[in-house]
Amino acid sequence: MSSAVTHFAHGFITPLLAYVMSCMGSMLGLRLTAQAHASRGGARVRWLLGAAVSIGGTGIWVMHFIAMMGFQVDGTQIRYDVPLTAVSAVVAIVVVGTGLFLVSYGGGRMLALLGGGLLTGLGVASMHYLGMYAMNMSAHVSYDRTIVAASVAIAVIAATTALWFTLRVKRPIWITPAALVMGVAVAGMHYTGMFAMEVTVDHQAGVVEGADALDFLVPLMTVISLITLTMLLMVILSPSEEELNEDAELAARLEHRRRASAQPITATPVAQSSFAAPAERHAAQRPVFAAPVPGAQTAGEQGPYPGAYGPQPSHQPEPAAPDRAPGRSRGARPRRGR
Repeated sequence: MSSAVTHFAHGFITPLLAYVMSCMGSMLGLRLTAQAHASRGGARVRWLLGAAVSIGGTGIWVMHFIAMMGFQVDGTQIRYDVPLTAVSAVVAIVVVGTGLFLVSYGGGRMLALLGGGLLTGLGVASMHYLGMYAMNMSAHVSYDRTIVAASVAIAVIAATTALWFTLRVKRPIWITPAALVMGVAVAGMHYTGMFAMEVTVDHQAGVVEGADALDFLVPLMTVISLITLTMLLMVILSPSEEELNEDAELAARLEHRRRASAQPITATPVAQSSFAAPAERHAAQRPVFAAPVPGAQTAGEQGPYPGAYGPQPSHQPEPAAPDRAPGRSRGARPRRGR
């Protein structure tokens, strides 16, 4: 027989808390992607992985199961298959991370955005219905195909919008409104899929296997929320993209000054300087002769240029002496007759 399905068993506290967690995960994911766009290499990969955990883990998966805390079916207990529930969390993180990497390394091209949005949206929808399949109850569950198709379409549109936000929204003043929009999209997709469910309780209630929500989901969601808060503190303490750009410009200016100071300084002669007085330029153009130094010039030494050591003596060859008669020695005086 058909049974009454309640989505707000605890009032509006569960949908409100689910929406808040979705907005927090989306906000943190947008901040992390902004940091990723301003980084390179391994740092960029780490920021994108953190964004995948924030959006896929906190913004989607935690939101889904917080909303499921208010889901009840009259006439049967609801328990959860632990392995399938854990797999659904991994699926959410992996598909969101794949979409982020496609868009981030796709150069902002429209094809990469649409492909990443389609893949991420289908993955989020798969996570949602896998989490629904992980519920164990003494009832038969069926779905309205039209509403299911609508929920998948909402998931694809929401994922594409979220990936577009990761490319365009970088300033903190715009991240908050974008996160609010993403939270509405994720919550709308979830509750659209939930309203597609039709439950028929078995006539004979059997033993329902699995873990209770309070025993399994609450500790797991607490751990993921703590991880999210830790990453939030990391991104708050990290410099923003504008601060990174300012630091890069400052480093470039300092490097330019260091290279300029390392170049040798060439002195400009006074005669070539345009600031020198005419008298100084005229004096600088006169030739300068070194004063003669006694004993500084040796035989055959002309200096760096003629006249460097004063007037040079003329080296003219001495006239040849007249031939002397044989037998007459130099310096012998002729004898006079008596």
